[in-house]
Amino acid sequence: MLVGYSRVSTEFQSSELQELALRQAGAEKIFVETASGTQRGRPELAKALDFLRPGDCLIVWKLDRLGRSLRQLIDTVEDLNRRGIEFRSITENLETTTSGGKLIFHVFGALAEWERSLIRERTMAGLRAAKEAGKVGGRPRAMSDADIAAARALLADSEISVKQVADRLGVSVPTLYRYLPAARDQARG
Repeated sequence: MLVGYSRVSTEFQSSELQELALRQAGAEKIFVETASGTQRGRPELAKALDFLRPGDCLIVWKLDRLGRSLRQLIDTVEDLNRRGIEFRSITENLETTTSGGKLIFHVFGALAEWERSLIRERTMAGLRAAKEAGKVGGRPRAMSDADIAAARALLADSEISVKQVADRLGVSVPTLYRYLPAARDQARG
């Protein structure tokens, strides 16, 4: 079964041309959405993907209707292929039913993987440079050594609860437990 997916970005746009092209291409059922392509949560796309069965084909008017980013497109098409569902884009004349179409998507996938590797390399180089410059990355500690010592001293008094200690130090109870796991046993006993 050919299942169409049509998307326009705003309510002021019309999906009629897309729907006509999808019907002319043989789509028997069409899911229509009004949502930005950058949105991950697109309910009509989710319905279309749930509707598809092995042997079906998802067809779109243009690749950017399915997703704005290359990664988003590749992830969706790879998921379809894993499920035994083909994919076609009318405008780009791409389809995963042909070896040429599969090759194009593998090239897209290789480019996306290469891009991720470059980003990872740049991130690691930046972290190394920052470390060499004496900068410490990450989130600052919620409790200093002095706070931990104060918490231990306060918790030694059985009249003061863990919650009271956490409030006094300006941290949550789970944060206090993370720095002083023994406080949890003390609170139970």
